[in-house]
Amino acid sequence: MQTLQSVKPEGTVTFRKPVREDGADIWELIRACKPLDENSMYANLLQSDHFRDTCVVAEMDGAIIGWISAYLMPQDADCVFVWQVAVSADARGIGLGTRMLDALMRRDETANAKRMQTTITLDNDASWALFRKFANKNGADLSSEAHFTRDTHFQGEHATEHMVTIFFREALKSVA
Repeated sequence: MQTLQSVKPEGTVTFRKPVREDGADIWELIRACKPLDENSMYANLLQSDHFRDTCVVAEMDGAIIGWISAYLMPQDADCVFVWQVAVSADARGIGLGTRMLDALMRRDETANAKRMQTTITLDNDASWALFRKFANKNGADLSSEAHFTRDTHFQGEHATEHMVTIFFREALKSVA
């Protein structure tokens, strides 16, 4: 993966759908973004291929500096589920997470979604801030409730994941 020595806020960031060849670089980015759960490189390859229409790569100067994996819920196409958001340490502080969420929700494939969901542990301040900022920016309502609990779902090995739901008052406009 090409690494970025420094990101300047005035630099040009492009947002695009991933391609298969991005899988390994995405896997490396996620590994560098502790405490994100690491999946196999193969899982990131499949996301880049099978779920490319609902995933986002942020790139600057040829380096992948951000990643969102997401999908339309199989039983509810009005809901986009965001699995992971990764931002390179070199690109933090420039609003990249919010910009990637905007890029995702303004695609033709997701533009009619009425809701966005994700799960977040209570101690993940950065994720809470990101999704609250995104909801506020879009005039959307945000709610949360415990969903996957430490004892019931994780055998005591992982903090409870809270289902965060963002309800859009109107569909976001596609720019694709």
